[in-house]
Amino acid sequence: MSRLRRLAAPLVLAVGGGLFAAPAAEAAPAACDTTSTPYTYVVTYQPGTRASAVDRELAAKCGTKVAYYPEIAVAIASSRNADFQQKIGVYRAYSGGKDVASAASARSSLGAVRTLEDTRAVLASGDLSAQQWDMKAIHAPEANKIYQGSRAVTVGVLDSGIEATHPALRNAVDARSSAGCVTGAPDRSPASWAPTTSDHGTHVAGTIAGKDPAAGFTGVAPGVRLASVKVVNDEGYIFPESAVCGFVWAAEHGFAVTNNSYYIDPGMFYCPKQPGDAAAFEAVRRAVEFSTHRGVLNVAAAGNSGFDTTAQTTDPNRPHPVDSTCGILPKAIDGVVNVSAVGYAGTKSSFSNYGSIDVTAPGGDFVQTPPEGAGPACPLSSVFDGKYGSKCGTSMASPHAAGVAALLASRFRGASPWLLTRLLEGEADVVKCAATETECTGPAKNNSYYGHGLVNALDAVR
Repeated sequence: MSRLRRLAAPLVLAVGGGLFAAPAAEAAPAACDTTSTPYTYVVTYQPGTRASAVDRELAAKCGTKVAYYPEIAVAIASSRNADFQQKIGVYRAYSGGKDVASAASARSSLGAVRTLEDTRAVLASGDLSAQQWDMKAIHAPEANKIYQGSRAVTVGVLDSGIEATHPALRNAVDARSSAGCVTGAPDRSPASWAPTTSDHGTHVAGTIAGKDPAAGFTGVAPGVRLASVKVVNDEGYIFPESAVCGFVWAAEHGFAVTNNSYYIDPGMFYCPKQPGDAAAFEAVRRAVEFSTHRGVLNVAAAGNSGFDTTAQTTDPNRPHPVDSTCGILPKAIDGVVNVSAVGYAGTKSSFSNYGSIDVTAPGGDFVQTPPEGAGPACPLSSVFDGKYGSKCGTSMASPHAAGVAALLASRFRGASPWLLTRLLEGEADVVKCAATETECTGPAKNNSYYGHGLVNALDAVR
């Protein structure tokens, strides 16, 4: 109520020769909470909503704008009020951080970065090429002799940050295209996109475009550029606001490909018909589709729970039902390339999710042990302090596919994400369901374990 209306409310007015009592004054709105812990929310708006209207609503409902992306009508807001989501609308606002902090959260893991990969022995030096069985599996060494990709192509690594001083990465990371997105608003300062608690992003980056002749290490597409887009906080969480920021950043900075070796926390499945989930799903969907429309091919890890993602009825991380409308983000969004993992033997990794798969790539497997001298069971790549280490996971499979996609994007400059996907799938090596793989369904050229097959770098360049 404005100050003028408050002053006028008690007056008795003369109307038509009689007396008319004005309505009683409205109760003043409760003061906003200024002491409780603030949480960050994604908030959806109608397309075309102006920033000024966003500012007014957030201020009126005890929120503060962190960022607003008018292209997709999604705001990132902060509020200390416990009822902020209710004030905005439970289908329009969601906070992953508040969900994690809530006693009602039945969360059992910390997401892809902390639980869907494992680090083995770290190697400091020596010729590592003989131990890169994963690169040989997709014919990357032969491809590198023909074409290593274009410096005009940038691959965004949406992850925990990249150690830009690593010998394999110092010539690949483009600081001008890098940003920190942990808060939901882009920050270009080097500290914001540098890794802190996790070398996951550094490992992923090395697989895509690393090159260290002194150590004998080479990634899939060492000729392309990398952008470090940090979406993982120091606790290992990837919340919706960080992903939204990352995809919009990729769209607005001309990335050809992004790699997404994670699922969005704290849920594994997000359901667009459920309160809270609806806002998160919609915000991420808009961001992903915006990036796709801007020419970005988004590649994502299938996940490491070892189940059929199309047949789940419960969320392993939260106590709510899952139906066919629900999905793991961002891979559930149309246009995202979903990548399962295979081990040294070329069969599905024991931990790899399956179901809706586009292609497969090496992710390692502790039960598929390479012979002596062929390398560790998990793919080898860059880790902290200029060293090399092995990690297993679909997190490691996805960057192999992203690297091949980057080679295709280099060859076919300006190709749409749709065309790059068709090329990636069409040039993959067919992997049939084995007789012992009873849960593997579908034809040889497109089945639930391997999709259209194992990505092939050599076919991508020739």
